Amino acid sequence: MGLPPQLSAEERSAALEKAKQSRQVRSLVKNRVKTGELSLSDVFKLAQDDPIVGKMRVADLLAALSGVGKIRASAIMERLSIAPTRRIQGLGKHQISALTAEFVPGNKRGKLVVLSGPGGVGKSTIAAYVRKHQSFWVSVSSTTRKPRTNEKNGVDYFFLTDKEFDEEISRNHFLEWAHFAGARYGTPREPVEKVLSTGANVLLEIEIEGAKQVKAHAPEAILVFLEPPSWEELVSRLEKRATDSEQRRAERLALAQEELAAASFFDHRLVNDQVENVVKKLLSLASAR
Repeated sequence: MGLPPQLSAEERSAALEKAKQSRQVRSLVKNRVKTGELSLSDVFKLAQDDPIVGKMRVADLLAALSGVGKIRASAIMERLSIAPTRRIQGLGKHQISALTAEFVPGNKRGKLVVLSGPGGVGKSTIAAYVRKHQSFWVSVSSTTRKPRTNEKNGVDYFFLTDKEFDEEISRNHFLEWAHFAGARYGTPREPVEKVLSTGANVLLEIEIEGAKQVKAHAPEAILVFLEPPSWEELVSRLEKRATDSEQRRAERLALAQEELAAASFFDHRLVNDQVENVVKKLLSLASAR
């Protein structure tokens, strides 16, 4: 490989100025996409005559669309077999058609509802009821913790080894993942995106740190914090957990106090007074425009 060309001070200055102008043009296009002033079709047409727009990364363009974000953009490109580093000028006509069809006005996309709250508040019970009555499609999380006696792999969780979990992270297969109570938990990204693209609503029952990650990557997600009827009720539920040691229950109580303080971050707060009532309210949130 030969040495790069040696540029004079004037040539370097001109190159830097050109690069700056190109960034400004692409930034302006993305802002116009974000506000809805430009559609994907508009940008694809601009790229035919403007090489600066043509060199924009497809991932950056999709992420600029309202309600998309980086995670969904990545999932769409993966599903349509578009390389993560592909630029607009490198798209084939079939890929352009597929992307345009993905965002046809009027195409209904499902709502992503994230249910979180302190340990012992009843999140799993709510998710099990929703799954049984098919109110939402409920995502199955992956975890490195050991299964409890009543849990089944692929139904309650995907139980992974630490090595398997690391491999999933390296392949960008998680929508979110976080440490909780000595183990790691993560939400497989691809099945969630597939279901949402069909127009069906998805419920994620995940921990608080994971919920924050989802909101950062998918601003359109509806975050719901599940609260106990009272602190005494939560203490009673945690102390009745036969699977936990006395020390573990004490740790969970201390953690629950910290988790309750995170409620203000969420879009909605629901009191778990009755399972059916909570599910009705979740359905109402998903159906609201």
